[in-house]
Amino acid sequence: MSSLHDLTRHTRVVADTAEYLRLPELGAAEATTNPSLVLRAVRLPEYAPLLRDPELRAARDPEQAMDRLLVRFGREILERVPGRVSTEIDARLSHDTDASVQRARGVIALYEAAGVPRQRVLIKLATTWEGIEAARRLRDDGISCNMTLLFSFMQARACAAAGVQLVSPFVGRISDWARQQAGAAWDPQAHEGEADPGVRALLRIWRFYKARGVATEVMGASFRQTSQIAALCGCDLLTISPALLGELAASAQPLPRRLDPAQAGPAEEQVTLAVGRAEFASALAADEMWRAKLDEGIASFSADTHALLELLRG
Repeated sequence: MSSLHDLTRHTRVVADTAEYLRLPELGAAEATTNPSLVLRAVRLPEYAPLLRDPELRAARDPEQAMDRLLVRFGREILERVPGRVSTEIDARLSHDTDASVQRARGVIALYEAAGVPRQRVLIKLATTWEGIEAARRLRDDGISCNMTLLFSFMQARACAAAGVQLVSPFVGRISDWARQQAGAAWDPQAHEGEADPGVRALLRIWRFYKARGVATEVMGASFRQTSQIAALCGCDLLTISPALLGELAASAQPLPRRLDPAQAGPAEEQVTLAVGRAEFASALAADEMWRAKLDEGIASFSADTHALLELLRG
């Protein structure tokens, strides 16, 4: 038995890739995509023909063509996994609730026109205040969301209060920040397993949700090494790159369950779920890591969105 097999016994494994032709070898139940992953895929010869799809050419503008391309990738993915696919809304709209809602509804309409029920699609939104409000409104339409670029407990509280379907704490990027701040003083061995800063951040959210009976799913994301994954075996879902999935598949190291909802214990956080906009903004202003990583993530996804639009214009 491989480490990956052990992991799938306790956690729903999600492939973090748009390269749908690789999915059969990865053995994942679901898949997540974003503009960066789609851009990387269409630059490969086996996926480049999708840029010439007649559906894209019939679009009224490049933004609609991009959404059709994202949905085309999502449809191909859903033919190869039994679960859901996460499709990300234009990151440039991360601080615009109305525009995010409109684009999300359009994406879902494209899926449904192709015969894909909305229950198999998660709309990815950045976990800004505006993104959370968009997810709240979409929930009332029966549209489920995956809140991405999540770096703080406050973001997770606000998502739970909004009743969103799923949150994706960025384990690796949180650890990246801690390592960069420590510089030469960073001790890798002292920050493994539950001592890893990103792992600790996710565990705080997961334990809070389970203790409070919050239905929102927790999906660890942005992993840098398999030790982070091993420390979170038993989390609701983990979205993992093909490279790390390959490492887990090639390893015979046992992966015991580390997280069990039945043993989550009482809530340690003596806070309410409800979060107001002022409280959210104040916490964001006080948290340099959250602020920097959120801005960095939105900027990176926006740049890749722009590059994808340029390809489509060409």
